[in-house]
Amino acid sequence: MSSSRTTRNRVALSIVVIAALVAVLVVKLVDIQVVQASDLNAQSYDKLSVGQSIYGPRGDIVDSNGVILATTVIRYNVTASPKDVADYTPTDPTTGADLPDVTPTDASAKIAAITGQTADQVYALLTADRTSSYAMIVKDLDLDKYRAVVALGIPWLYYETSPQRVYPNGSVAGNIVGYMGNDDTGALTGTGGLEEKENQCLAGSDGLQTYEKGADGVAIPNTTVLDKEPVDGSTVVTTIDSDLQYYAQQVLAQQVTSTGAQWGSVVVTEVKTGKLLTVAQYPTPDPNNLDATDPGFWGAIAFSSPFEPGSTFKSESAATIIDAGKSTPTTGTIVPQRYKTPGGAVITDDESHGADPMTLTGIIQTSSNVGISLLSSMLTDQQRFDYMKKFHLGETSEVNFPGESEGTIRTPAEWDEQTLWNTAFGQGLTTTAVQVASIYQTLGNGGVRMPVSLVAGCRAADGTMTETPSTQGEQVVSQTAAQETVNMMQSVVSGGYAADLLKIPGYNIAAKTGTAEVSNGEGAYGGGYLTSVAGLAPAENPQYVVSVNLMKPVTITNGSAAAPVFQKIMSQVLQKYRVAPSTVPAVEYPTSY
Repeated sequence: MSSSRTTRNRVALSIVVIAALVAVLVVKLVDIQVVQASDLNAQSYDKLSVGQSIYGPRGDIVDSNGVILATTVIRYNVTASPKDVADYTPTDPTTGADLPDVTPTDASAKIAAITGQTADQVYALLTADRTSSYAMIVKDLDLDKYRAVVALGIPWLYYETSPQRVYPNGSVAGNIVGYMGNDDTGALTGTGGLEEKENQCLAGSDGLQTYEKGADGVAIPNTTVLDKEPVDGSTVVTTIDSDLQYYAQQVLAQQVTSTGAQWGSVVVTEVKTGKLLTVAQYPTPDPNNLDATDPGFWGAIAFSSPFEPGSTFKSESAATIIDAGKSTPTTGTIVPQRYKTPGGAVITDDESHGADPMTLTGIIQTSSNVGISLLSSMLTDQQRFDYMKKFHLGETSEVNFPGESEGTIRTPAEWDEQTLWNTAFGQGLTTTAVQVASIYQTLGNGGVRMPVSLVAGCRAADGTMTETPSTQGEQVVSQTAAQETVNMMQSVVSGGYAADLLKIPGYNIAAKTGTAEVSNGEGAYGGGYLTSVAGLAPAENPQYVVSVNLMKPVTITNGSAAAPVFQKIMSQVLQKYRVAPSTVPAVEYPTSY
């Protein structure tokens, strides 16, 4: 009895112990499978999942006709996990049956046959550090080669997208389009030109996907999950006509080279809108190869490099004199070749002449510094300054181009005696090429200045256009003053010193030449000349402005250096945009009395 009872006690005790153990295990299982399940799953997933960025492509920059000036192409990098490099068993893509094992040596040869490397090079990269989980095998494969490598089915290879910014038209508008660089965090971003200015419009937003990997580090098929959709950047639509830009660059390059000038610029503006159709320069950068161009020319010098405009500024002075009621195109004035002002400043004309009876038209035709200064002196200093401000001088244009200069106009209180008079003929102040073109746009548009525009807007994928520029004009001078000034400029083309270089058969052309002394860098003139021509066509109903500047030409040092560029480009503009020839005779105001 006692032995049987003992046995029963032992069994009971065992049952209790087993029950207790089972209870502990149940509690532990409940804790693992229920209480801690989500945390443990997340930890497991974190260890097995791999995140990959999905590139949101940067938007394009296009010209006014949709021609791509800047775009993004996707290239692919192939990487590997060297610690996981081993034989693998491929499968037949048709039947799904296993194929013979492939060794790392065999795989290296297959990869090299696609990438252009040698098998030994690939194998060396795969095995350089067998403890590493990352090794770059090849960079920047195009889509076809990338697909071919992927088709090999090598389980320990991985792939990265490598977006690259390309400029299909090379240097065409390269000064305007800009270029890419790295920001303070090292991220690639626009750092020059429109790439910089329109970065918010252009920039895409990267997405994210994750996939699971096995214990061997190899990706598990069909486990990829899209966590965040990538968003493409929008398109920047410019006002630039790339065909005209190309033509202007070619003509300008030839003349800069032949005259020995340091640089040249051309601005073409649509009179009725203020749109910049061409902002060309030479030298000009190719954003695909910036190192081939002096960094001083990587930007747009028409925006960033101010200069004393010289005689092309006399058109602004003439318009203000007429608008203020101080003269008409036929008002007569005795103009000496040299004039000493009451305050002791001395003004001279380039060409020797006596005390000639000139009209305001004659003053414009002969480009008389003395004549325009005498007539401008009938306005108060404040009036002249106020007109300059109405033309938006001394401030950046509405474009706000990166690195854009305001130019310099001092207040009347800051004018010394010489500056007071010199500003009438474009010295003692500085402007940019874009500002000069804007002055002529205003004169051609009945005295209404239109906001300068280079970007028509930011176009989203659905076609929605945002960031469109203002189209609100501003009356600067009267329509009469503007048109009479344009009429007077026709005398430059009919009888000025560069007349034969400016004429375009069939069209009435209004233009003004300029030859401005350049500082020698020591606070005095003597550093050469900036030669220029700015003009409009057709003069009776102006549609386009062409403004040309050449810095320090050597073989020709007056407006005749810039005149052939003006004539060729304006001719191309009139032909390209099918502007009807003039049907009325040119206005011929008397130049003397």
